[in-house]
Amino acid sequence: MKISKMHLVSAALLSIGIPAVAHHGTGTSYDLSKPITLQGTVTEFHYANPHPQLFFDVTNEKGAVVHWSGEFYPNPSQLVQGGWGKKRSEAALTPGTKITITVAPSRAGTQVGAILKLLNEKGDVLLGVAGGGPGEVPQGGATPPGGSEQKKE
Repeated sequence: MKISKMHLVSAALLSIGIPAVAHHGTGTSYDLSKPITLQGTVTEFHYANPHPQLFFDVTNEKGAVVHWSGEFYPNPSQLVQGGWGKKRSEAALTPGTKITITVAPSRAGTQVGAILKLLNEKGDVLLGVAGGGPGEVPQGGATPPGGSEQKKE
């Protein structure tokens, strides 16, 4: 009976501990000390938990198209608090939208990054990142520095 209780306690502790270890840290996955800025075109956007994902194409210096993806650190709940609901976000990032994006690149050397700053071709801040780092509370409802008031959904 004691062994059965020990197994139950061990299983409970593992079920609590494994998810805590599994969540990635920004500094672990991405190199925040080497941000890069790219110009590209949105190909796909997913407004989903735990973090929205943006897929975009960049033409490199040789003229080849390189497929990239970026991860937003504000989660959908934080984005909603900043005025960036699903409809507004999807409307701002439709396929074909021209963007300038600054990312903390993947430490693995792949074409993946944590989105630090995202602008449309007019220079307007998109999706509440407001030029800050990952984990920053979204600023989608605020007036961007030197910009005009953004409308909420």
